[in-house]
Amino acid sequence: MTVDFIKEPIAAAIRTDQDFSAALRSNVDMVFLLHSNIMTVKQCVKEIHSWGKKAFIHVDFAEGIGKDRYGLEFLAKQGVDGILTTRTNIVKTAKEFGLITVQRFFMVDSHSVGTSVDSIKISKPDIIEIMPGIVTKKIKEFSQIVEMPIIAGGIVETEEEVRAALEAGAAVVSTGEVNLWNFKL
Repeated sequence: MTVDFIKEPIAAAIRTDQDFSAALRSNVDMVFLLHSNIMTVKQCVKEIHSWGKKAFIHVDFAEGIGKDRYGLEFLAKQGVDGILTTRTNIVKTAKEFGLITVQRFFMVDSHSVGTSVDSIKISKPDIIEIMPGIVTKKIKEFSQIVEMPIIAGGIVETEEEVRAALEAGAAVVSTGEVNLWNFKL
């Protein structure tokens, strides 16, 4: 299942200014700002949009921006397209402001799958991100259980891992590996 805003199979996960510049020049259409702050978010979003890409803020790591209704409203007013979070309550609130919601789940053991599915039923995110992205077995399992796009993220370092995640059912692979940002199937 895909959502109409997903155009490319790779999303850029940004941690540094150097990576930010590389992401803007790459083929990705979704930019995940993993470390942003209240002082720079508006300019970053403006630059991302000027390159025809969508801007996502990882709310859990955003500095100076509350992890509450007002913080999400602030992000929406800055033109952010969507948010990433691990928190069910943030997903539900972000949807009220028209933000695309990506809920992240860390697969550390078999119990993680059940609790993640329970959270998905409550929050109803637009997309889920399963981490680490190299756990194709769990991506395949989720793709058969949930009816929404899946982003595979975390520890994806090679083209083979990108292909494996996509073949397992991921719609997008999120990676910080600059050399993969222009990857094409």
